[in-house]
Amino acid sequence: MLVERDKRVSSLLERLEMPIFKERWPWIGGDLQTLRDTFGNEHLPEDKGDPLEIPIPELPSAAAGPGYLLAFFDKPIEIENMRGIVLLLHGLGGSSSRLGLRRMGVKLNEAGFGVLRLNLRGADPGRHLAGGTYSASCNSDLREVFITARRLCREFSGKGGKLKKDMPLLGAGISLGGTILLNACLVSDNLEDSDKPLLDALVCTSSPLDLCSCSASIQRPRNMVYQSWLLKRLIRQTLEDPFGLNLTEKDLLNNGLDGSGPIRTIRDFDAAITAPRWGYKSVDEYYIKASPLASILNQGRKLPRTLMMQSSDDPWVPVSGLLELENSIQSLKDGKIDLVITSRGGHNGFHGIGGCWGDLLVERWFAELGF
Repeated sequence: MLVERDKRVSSLLERLEMPIFKERWPWIGGDLQTLRDTFGNEHLPEDKGDPLEIPIPELPSAAAGPGYLLAFFDKPIEIENMRGIVLLLHGLGGSSSRLGLRRMGVKLNEAGFGVLRLNLRGADPGRHLAGGTYSASCNSDLREVFITARRLCREFSGKGGKLKKDMPLLGAGISLGGTILLNACLVSDNLEDSDKPLLDALVCTSSPLDLCSCSASIQRPRNMVYQSWLLKRLIRQTLEDPFGLNLTEKDLLNNGLDGSGPIRTIRDFDAAITAPRWGYKSVDEYYIKASPLASILNQGRKLPRTLMMQSSDDPWVPVSGLLELENSIQSLKDGKIDLVITSRGGHNGFHGIGGCWGDLLVERWFAELGF
C-alpha cells in the first residue's frame, strides 16, 4: 500500500510539476511547521477585500437571534479573466485574517481566482454580527453562503464577455474548515431549486475526518500548550457573543461539567457549548455524526472532485482517518478523490524552500481542473 501511495502521489505531483515536499530551515519537525504561521512573519499585500454580510438563521439551541456571517471578497487583478471563485474557510479558532488563510488567498488571487474568505459564526472580525458559535457540521449557516457565492460566479462570468457559462465555484478548507465543507457536500448534491452543485471542486488541508480521534489527540500531554491556546480562543469568542450566554452555559464554562472549576479541554467545551447549541444530545453523538469519514466511505460519490492533503507528523489531527480512506481507495476509483500524504509538514504547515508548498499544490490542482 505504501508503494502504491507513493506512485499515486508521485504521478499527481509530476502532472502538476510539483516537487516532493521538503521542510525548510528552521521550520524542522511537525511542531515547528505547525507553529510557523503563528510566530512567523510574512509580507502580504494590504487586505482590501470587499466585505459582504451573508444572512444566517436563528440558532434554536443558543441565546441567539438571526444574524450575518462576514465574508471578504478578494478579486484578482484581471477581473475579466477570472478563472473561478474559491470559497475559503478557516479552522478552529481561526478567522479570515489568519496568516495561513490569507496567504493561500493571495496565492489563488495571483493565479487568477477570486477568493471569498468566510468568517464562520462567532469568528472575528464578524463576531458582533451573529450570536452562537460554529460546529463541524453547520450546514444551515452555509446555505446562503453557497447561494451568495454562486451569485458572484454568475455576476463575474459576464464581466469579460468571454465565458458562455457560469464560472466554477471551488472550495478550500483549512483544518476544520475542510471538515465543514465535506459535511455540507455529503448532505446535499446541489442547491435547492437549482441544478448547480454546492461546489465544483474541493480541497481539504489537514482536515479532521474523525472528530473522536482528533479530540483524543489534542488531549495528549504533549499537546497541552496547543489545547490551552485553542481553548482560550474558543472561550473568548463565546464570551464575546453579542446575545450573551444562557445561565447553563455560563455555569458550565465557569465550573466545568463536574463543578470542579473552569473547563480545561476542547472536548469539555464541545460538551458544554457546541453539542447542545447544534442540537446534539451529547458530545459523543456530535463527534460521531459530524465526522465525515464514514459518509465518505459509504457515499464518496456525492463529493465533487476533491483533494485531501495531510502530513503524517501532524500533531493535532491523526493521519489515521486519511489512511483508512486510502485503504478503501479501491471503492473510490472513479477518480473523484486525490489523496496526498506527506511524511513531514505538521498541521497546515508545508513550509518548504521558496514558500508554502501546500498553497502551491492547492493552486496548481485547481488550475489543472480546467473548468
